[in-house]
Amino acid sequence: MPTDHDLLVVDQLSKNFGGHQAVNQVSFRLKAGSIGGLIGPNGAGKTTLFNCLAGFMKPASGRVTLDGVAIGGRPASDVFQAGLARTFQIPRPFPEMTVLDNVMVAPTGQLGERFWANWLQPAKVAAQERETRAAARHWLDFVGLSRLEDQPAHILSGGQRKLLELARVMVSKPKLILLDEPGAGVNPALLDQIVDKVAALNKQGATFLIIEHNMDLVATLCQPVMVMAQGELLTSGDAGTVLNDPRVVEAYLGTAA
Repeated sequence: MPTDHDLLVVDQLSKNFGGHQAVNQVSFRLKAGSIGGLIGPNGAGKTTLFNCLAGFMKPASGRVTLDGVAIGGRPASDVFQAGLARTFQIPRPFPEMTVLDNVMVAPTGQLGERFWANWLQPAKVAAQERETRAAARHWLDFVGLSRLEDQPAHILSGGQRKLLELARVMVSKPKLILLDEPGAGVNPALLDQIVDKVAALNKQGATFLIIEHNMDLVATLCQPVMVMAQGELLTSGDAGTVLNDPRVVEAYLGTAA
C-alpha cells in the first residue's frame, strides 16, 4: 500500500543527444509501496528516462534521489547497490547457464567473488552460497519456474524469461524495481501471471515503476500513471483520469497520424 514516504524523487531531469532533447526537465515523485506507470507514444523519452534513473546513461542535468540517497549520474553498479534494479523489454539471461544459476549471480558483493575469501573464509563463503541458493529457489518458486531450475536459460519462452528476470531482480532485495514493458511479446496466460506476481509483490511492500503500452495492464496495476510526450511529462494521476485526458489521446493519435 502507498505510504507518505517519497521513495524516488526526480527533479528537473534532462538528457539530450546532440540537438535532440530526449528528456526535458522531467520531475515527479513516487511513493514507497506504489506501482507507478509510465506511458506515452513511441519516442516520448520513456526508455531514456529509465536509462538515466538506472545509471545506464548520464543525465545532462537534474537530480535523482532514491530513499534520500543521490543516485543521479552515478554508474549503474552504484545505483544497483543503492537499491534500484531494472528489467529490460528484451530479457537478457545468460543462455547457457541454468535457470537457478541465472538468479544466483544477481546479488553483488558475494564473498565467493573474492579470490582470497575462498581460501581464508571457506565456511563463510559456503554459508553465503547456501543462503543465496535458498533465496534463488524461493523466488523461482514464486514465479513458477522451479521445475526448470536445472535447465539452461535459453530454453525459456519470452514470457518465462521475463519471469526469470523478475526472480533475478527480487533476490537482490531492491527498494525500487523498474520494469520495462513486462507485457511486450508475452502470451495472455503468462501476462496474467506476470500481473499477478507484480500485484502480489506490491502487497508485500515492493515498489515498482513500469513502462508499458498495454493499457489494460496499466489500468489494472498502476497508481499513479504518468504520461510522457516529446520528452516532457505531460500529466499524471489515476489511470481513469489520465487515460481519458484529451491531451493524452491527442499525444497518441498525433504520433500515429
